[in-house]
Amino acid sequence: MTATENGPEVPRGLARHDVPEPLRNDVRLLGELLGRVLRESGGEDLLADVERLRELTIRSHAEPDGEALAQAEALVAGFEPGRAEQVARAFTCYFHLANLAEEYHRVRVLHERESRLAPHELAPDDSLPAAYQQLADEIGEDAARERLRSLEFRPVFTAHPTEARRRAVARSIRRIAELVAERDALHLGGTTLAENERRLLAEIDTLWRTSPLRAAKPTVVDEVATVLSIVDSTLADVLPTVYRRLDDWLLGDQAGTTAPVVTPFARLGTWIGGDRDGNPNVTAEVTRAAAVLASEHALAALEASAVRAAGGLTLDGVGTPASSELSALWQRQRALSEQLTARVAADAPNEPHRRALLVIVERLAATRRRDADLAYAGPDELEAELLVVQQSLVQAGAPRAAYGDLQRLLWQVRTFGFHLAELEVRQHSQVHAAALADIEAHGVDGDLAPQTLEVLDTFRALGTVQRRFGEAAARRYIVSFTQSAEHLAAVYRLAEHAFGGPEHAPVIDAIPLFETFADLQASVDILEEALTHPRVQERLAANGRRVEVMLGYSDSSKDVGPVSATLALDDAQRRIAEWAQRHDIVLTLFHGRGGALGRGGGPANRAVLAQPPGSVDGRFKLTEQGEVIFARYGDPDIATRHIEQVAAATLLAGAPSVEQRNDEAAQRFADLAARLDAASRERFHALVRSDGFPAWFAQVTPLEEVGLLPIGSRPARRGLSVSSLDDLRAIPWVFSWSQARINLAGWFGLGTALAAVGDLDELRTAYERWPLFATIIDNVEMSLAKTDERIAARYLALGDRDDLAGMVLEEMRLTREWVLATTDSTAVLSRRRILGRAVQLRSPYVDALSLLQLRALRALRTAEAGDVLDEPRRLMLLSVNGVAAGLQNTG
Repeated sequence: MTATENGPEVPRGLARHDVPEPLRNDVRLLGELLGRVLRESGGEDLLADVERLRELTIRSHAEPDGEALAQAEALVAGFEPGRAEQVARAFTCYFHLANLAEEYHRVRVLHERESRLAPHELAPDDSLPAAYQQLADEIGEDAARERLRSLEFRPVFTAHPTEARRRAVARSIRRIAELVAERDALHLGGTTLAENERRLLAEIDTLWRTSPLRAAKPTVVDEVATVLSIVDSTLADVLPTVYRRLDDWLLGDQAGTTAPVVTPFARLGTWIGGDRDGNPNVTAEVTRAAAVLASEHALAALEASAVRAAGGLTLDGVGTPASSELSALWQRQRALSEQLTARVAADAPNEPHRRALLVIVERLAATRRRDADLAYAGPDELEAELLVVQQSLVQAGAPRAAYGDLQRLLWQVRTFGFHLAELEVRQHSQVHAAALADIEAHGVDGDLAPQTLEVLDTFRALGTVQRRFGEAAARRYIVSFTQSAEHLAAVYRLAEHAFGGPEHAPVIDAIPLFETFADLQASVDILEEALTHPRVQERLAANGRRVEVMLGYSDSSKDVGPVSATLALDDAQRRIAEWAQRHDIVLTLFHGRGGALGRGGGPANRAVLAQPPGSVDGRFKLTEQGEVIFARYGDPDIATRHIEQVAAATLLAGAPSVEQRNDEAAQRFADLAARLDAASRERFHALVRSDGFPAWFAQVTPLEEVGLLPIGSRPARRGLSVSSLDDLRAIPWVFSWSQARINLAGWFGLGTALAAVGDLDELRTAYERWPLFATIIDNVEMSLAKTDERIAARYLALGDRDDLAGMVLEEMRLTREWVLATTDSTAVLSRRRILGRAVQLRSPYVDALSLLQLRALRALRTAEAGDVLDEPRRLMLLSVNGVAAGLQNTG
């Protein structure tokens, strides 16, 4: 790739000064180095082909006659198969480099903002301190402090989809990012700068030569390991950092000299290894293995932190004497192992606090090795010993040592325990029903079907995990497609069958998942009936009347369209919150929001602040899926910012002003909501319920080919055909539309709904005063920004239904027209300059990959029986990776 004299070439219509100079310099450098690599690897001809295609797609955005795009399409059609693959890989590499440059620039900006703040100065409006301050101003300091103590943020990592890019590619990108940061941080020059550039070239060459395609689908354990790498590299340190930053602000000059006021509010969850709904690869044995692997990472992180804390406790016993409790702890440690304590005493002479902590380090290592003589029984025992050391330091007049690295370790213990992330099980209600019917027919010891045996073994696996790692390690059991209270009761009945009675069964909280429109409508009735079940009553008595309810964004959107689904989810949350209040229940709503906008994604903090009154109440839980995990948690600075923003919104959602605003808006715009719902749903159903729609959808998008891409262990659909959308998972539904540059799952029906309302003044008022409506509009605007009508028309032309293609394009134009009118904007994302700039810069490069993908799809769609399809299929899969990288979302 090459660049203009002043930086990377950008499409006309976007002023070059909109691109910050540091970002421009990074992209220009990386583009030039990639160009050198391409020239060295494939010669001048390869670079010339890449540059010619790039120039044509950029020009096509400035020339409305379509001539440049037609020339680009002809150029792509003329490539030899090998050259087409090379060009696809070149553009994909470019996007990986551009993405890392943008990500690093975000970090750069965050650092600059931080550097401008004075000590203890109030951070930006969406920060955690700012949220706390606003809450305290409204309800008083004591009440605000109490709400902070009960704050909960629960991200739950899921593996579907995993990133389209391979882990080897991700590691290569991370190494390049570190070299870019090195140039920025050290202000390199001369020989050092030349060395950095040499290493950059080597790493970019490695990225170029690394196959972007996996040889096979990852196993579930592979997916577990991938997400655990994020915990190792960022979250183990980020979460205590978030606590520390808030604590420092709250305590001011007393920070570090007095006990912290912040208690850990983040708890990690994971479905990876537990979510077996439609995934036969998740077995009971896999669940056990996933729990063990997560625990090993948790214990390793705690051990490393304990080593770090011990290294700083070289306080002499004369000036900082041990308390009687610490002396007693040391005697208990000696009783465990005279040999160990003798060695430690020699290493830390007259350093009683360090001595005790070094034994704790050894006991953590023994716990990881499962050495019964030294291992801890559980995290509570570890925490108790750490508190003894901490209180001894305080009594000896060394509070800074007590509340430094030792406090960081305590926060980690309370956040991660020995299990790291709670392993949640999910299974479909119909699987449970079939298993119960099988047991009823044959008896629990009879000749049961393999699926029934696996269901029973799943409960036994839960028991195993709880016995080894504690109840908190795995007790939540989500029931997909909960359509009656009996579907929840089935979980407890099956657990009793697995263990021969309730007295031996593991502790389980059965969680309903309401996914379809009809299920959302029936949710409160189902919950009301569930309260009569004895096992539910037992759990309420034991857990402080806490109930969790999961809401599915994906299937509801596929069921009634994105607008109606959003409104239905909001209504369900309002009714469920009122139900919980009537029954004195502590409610947690679990939001199954996918990464892509078509799956309920979008900025989580804005979504939290738009929720109905009482539905958040200081607790927010959501799924974090696929590429979103790496985007939000892959870099420590970005992860810190994301966690603080979501926690701030969760805290602030209960402020009287926010609840009053949302309640008044819901009442004020109830009629508008009804009109939007009716019109958008009718339009959506007119499309998806048309005769032959599922087959046509598979024809005009790379749906079948997405199923071939080895990006996750889960099958793309529940059945063997696409004769019905009911059997199609939401991931390929969204992914396929985004690959075709249509993004239909994120916006279809809104244009018709807005046009049906017709009152622009009312719509603009709603956009200003109704947070939920503003969220819908803003998310749709982002979704539209990643569409391209010219490219979309080429995909739609692959089918033989001009009526359906016309409906899609007409709705796209109508939605864009009414969204711009509602926001009083001249162009999509014109009010969000940074985001708009990023999307606009990328679009021409994504076009190049889309044209390559269209070439492959045409070959696959027109193939005759017996044709060899290896080359177009490979090009197809390469382009899928590239488009996903360019659009920065999969599904």
